[in-house]
Amino acid sequence: MGYVFDFKDADAYDRWAAKNGNQQTIDFENRLMVEMLRPARGDRLLDIGCGGGASLLPFFGMGIQLTGVDPSPYMLDIAEKKFGHRVDLHRAHAEDLPFEDNAFEYAILCLSLEFADDPKQALAEACRVAKDGIFVGILTKYSLTAMERRMKGVFASTIYNHARFFSIGEIKRLFYSLLGDAPVSWQTTCHFPGWKNQWIERLETSKLIRKSPFGAFAGIMAQPVPRFRTLPLELKTPAAKPIPAGSQPVSCAEKAWKCEGNANGSIIV
Repeated sequence: MGYVFDFKDADAYDRWAAKNGNQQTIDFENRLMVEMLRPARGDRLLDIGCGGGASLLPFFGMGIQLTGVDPSPYMLDIAEKKFGHRVDLHRAHAEDLPFEDNAFEYAILCLSLEFADDPKQALAEACRVAKDGIFVGILTKYSLTAMERRMKGVFASTIYNHARFFSIGEIKRLFYSLLGDAPVSWQTTCHFPGWKNQWIERLETSKLIRKSPFGAFAGIMAQPVPRFRTLPLELKTPAAKPIPAGSQPVSCAEKAWKCEGNANGSIIV
């Protein structure tokens, strides 16, 4: 992971996430992620770039085995205070995960791919360790929220000075380059940032508006498809000789009995 949050970054993000208005945004993002993944009880889920654990919280208490990795020890400290030993936390970079192939059912990268040094390699590692689905949550490149945060970076130093923003199409192309013609789906939310009432909440969860590409947050999910390569094998056993027309067919058992009778000196009629 390219940019590693220091203590100041970790503290600022934790305070930002605790604010009421921002918590609603996180709730919309997490709801979309859970509904797209739909993990089952007993599944194993890896959060790559878990930070303080905001994207692990919606899965907590669902009977899912949760693991989080992050390169920042300060972000991991925040996550550990929230979960204790109930979540398996590791310090690691997204491009080099310390897990075996297919170690998890699902892997998520929620607002973390933007900070990867090599996004394609980070996504390749996620595809390697997760066998059923990979979810990528991004702040969409052309949304007003992304533009606002880029503008702030012009006048002040923020974490988004170190971020690389993506579009939905760019993430889909990365998945196709790694997985071939695997099923890839996407949805969006946070179309009305800063607005808070029951009508906005209903709009944000409607299927129609989630297919709009203009939401600030987009979830893109790929489902790896097992592929098997088959090779023709050469038949080395000689083919049987054709049976002359009009001959009496003989079963394998009958043929074996006659051969045994000849060996014992019996007369075979």
